[in-house]
Amino acid sequence: MLRKKEIITAVGTLAIAAGIGFVMQSGETAKERYGAAGRPDVTAVAPVETGNAEVLLEVQQIELTSATDVPAIATPSVEPMVQRVSASATVDLPPIEQDIAPLAENCAIEAQAAPLPGAMVNLMLSAPCAANERLTIHHNGLMFTEATGADGMLDVVVPALTEQAVFIMAFSNGDGAVAQTVIDDLYGYDRVALQWRGQAGFQLHAREFGADYGATGHIWAGVEPDVAGMIGGQHGFLMQLGNRDVAQPLVAEVYTFPTSKTAQDGTIDLSVEAEVTTQNCGLEVEAQSIEMTENGSLKTQDLTLAVPGCDAVGSFLVLNNLVSDLKVASN
Repeated sequence: MLRKKEIITAVGTLAIAAGIGFVMQSGETAKERYGAAGRPDVTAVAPVETGNAEVLLEVQQIELTSATDVPAIATPSVEPMVQRVSASATVDLPPIEQDIAPLAENCAIEAQAAPLPGAMVNLMLSAPCAANERLTIHHNGLMFTEATGADGMLDVVVPALTEQAVFIMAFSNGDGAVAQTVIDDLYGYDRVALQWRGQAGFQLHAREFGADYGATGHIWAGVEPDVAGMIGGQHGFLMQLGNRDVAQPLVAEVYTFPTSKTAQDGTIDLSVEAEVTTQNCGLEVEAQSIEMTENGSLKTQDLTLAVPGCDAVGSFLVLNNLVSDLKVASN
């Protein structure tokens, strides 16, 4: 177990604009902030073999021989009792069974996008010849990976970032489809996204109107999502995107607040945090934030972070100024 430490300044590399608050909290302090139930204990995981290493076979004492040294093969003599017969020049042979399965009659890849309340989009993909296949969904800089089902179908809900919302769904071999729709209620919501690759350990946190960590109004991935409450203007909502079971997944978290429907005034404090785990300790990890601005454009910011060594597993790196806090006025 890690010994209790005071909050200290962590050593890291931030490849972003200057002025980002960056502190590290020990596992004990984190439990006080998030609650023991909200933050499960980190269990050490044995390293997983990647299977990408080349296997070299050492071969010794090889003797080279020349083809000209092959001894002559004696031609057998014809036995006098052998009877010679002639056969017809054409012989009908039975058909050879084909071992190649015929292609499916309908292999077209089709995609549809339908608007939903809360400036959300329902994406549907049909790819009959791509069952259980990994694919990447692209939307105005937002990227995350998913996988089709055994029937080649995919059905996901995605927060839109633009009014004219275009979604590209691409398989690794280059096949894919495009779907688009119009989001009429987009500007009634504030929206911030954070995306990264693999087990980088990032988290997006929103503390609405002065809420403490672990209290009502603290919105993050550890809280049961309430879409209906967000659509009704009661509080914000955080959605996780990306299938974490595929290899090297691209994942994202998107926070949405119903600005046009809220009855409260104040500030929503937004922070990006990274938990030090056995999967990321001692490594350099990357993330990117995407923010919707008042004029409808998207602001992006890249982050490269040097995670402390594995003796700090269970601690959290807190970046207070990577994304802008939201100023909210009642309506």
